[in-house]
Amino acid sequence: MRSVEWLDGSIRIIDQTKLPSKLEYVQLRNAQEVAEALKSMKVRGAPLIGVVAALGLALVASNSKASERDALLREIEEAASVIRKTRPTAVNLSWAINQALDRARASTSMNEMRKNVIGLAIHMLEEDVSTNIKMGKVGAELIEDGDTVLVHCNTGTLATAGYGTAHGVLRAAWGMGKRFKVIATETRPLLQGARLTAFELKHDGIPVTLITDGMVGHVLSRRLARKVFVGADRIAANGDVCNKIGTSTIAFVAKAFGVPFYSVAPTSSIDISTPSGEMVVIEERDAREVLEIEGKRIAPEGIPVLNPAFDVTPAAYVTAIVTERGILYPPLEQSIKRILA
Repeated sequence: MRSVEWLDGSIRIIDQTKLPSKLEYVQLRNAQEVAEALKSMKVRGAPLIGVVAALGLALVASNSKASERDALLREIEEAASVIRKTRPTAVNLSWAINQALDRARASTSMNEMRKNVIGLAIHMLEEDVSTNIKMGKVGAELIEDGDTVLVHCNTGTLATAGYGTAHGVLRAAWGMGKRFKVIATETRPLLQGARLTAFELKHDGIPVTLITDGMVGHVLSRRLARKVFVGADRIAANGDVCNKIGTSTIAFVAKAFGVPFYSVAPTSSIDISTPSGEMVVIEERDAREVLEIEGKRIAPEGIPVLNPAFDVTPAAYVTAIVTERGILYPPLEQSIKRILA
């Protein structure tokens, strides 16, 4: 199962809104279709968002009818502007777009620009998989035989170009012969934990128990889980972790009951230009995601809705951050500076 593929002029993705009831592949042929897929969360997860954004610009470079360099550059820049607006919180999106634009602007000819933008996107796709495998091996040392691990949202193959971030740690530990159990939150409002994480863990043969988000306090207070592993959509320079809504609540409860809380993310998710989590723009999504489940309304008419997609966990509540370059321990701000130096 591959979450994304480059097909030499088009992109093939899994429509994640249809899982787990239907495994449906969709082909994207232009930047507008890429933007719609990102906005509607047909593709989601910070690393995958970055890869798909880069591939979207590769589509423009590959399929453009431009006859000279500057015209092609304008098309790529216009597409980048459209794609950039789709998901403002995940830093991987802007990181990938900025790299592609830098390559395009540095190109001296139209053919060189095509080659550079397409080559970069394919490299990002392949590198994300190798980075996740490295990260999985690094983080696997934190899991012991007999552990029960709590996870939130989805951080597996479906959130990346392959293998996964926090899920990759579980996958690596399982592959090493360690035996443990997983408790997955359902992850309201779009149920990525129930629909996607449970789907992937079952596929991997790793025992998983599903709970509602509101059960986390009970689970951690009774020591039904010994560790928490989550991903990250953006990590600020001071170590604050921006991740799926509900993450900070889990971190606060974990701290209260002495349960280690780990965030797993590639260094591309660390945004040193953002001093703290307070500076992160939090995406506010459509109210219907809260008011409806699979198109059926579950709340009275006229009820206002607050629907932020992410929240920020202060660095003080993070036990460590797992990256492909090693595990970062507090003080996280200094650890981040050291590893990115």
